Amino acid sequence: MERYAWVGSVREGAMEEYKRRHAALWPEMKAALKEAGICNYTIFACGNRLFGYYECEKGAEYAVRFQNSSPVVQRWEEHMKDILAFEDVGEGEAQPKLEEVFRLD
Repeated sequence: MERYAWVGSVREGAMEEYKRRHAALWPEMKAALKEAGICNYTIFACGNRLFGYYECEKGAEYAVRFQNSSPVVQRWEEHMKDILAFEDVGEGEAQPKLEEVFRLD
């Protein structure tokens, strides 16, 4: 199973809203993530910085491709864009993917 990690930022003063929206994550968004093969998804915050981690049952490439083509995921991204401050990392990527440099199993 592949792992995927990303970093991003929440706009100043928007962390509580970010948490509120994720606490009310749409059922269809949860279903889309599962259909993409995403599991064990966790997002951590440190100040306004975000660190996300998930595992990809169908591979990271499939998960990214599925999310990029999903109308539900696109709607979620539109819903969140007013409170997020992602870096421009290229087409089809909303945030920088992190390189794995160490793992202890």
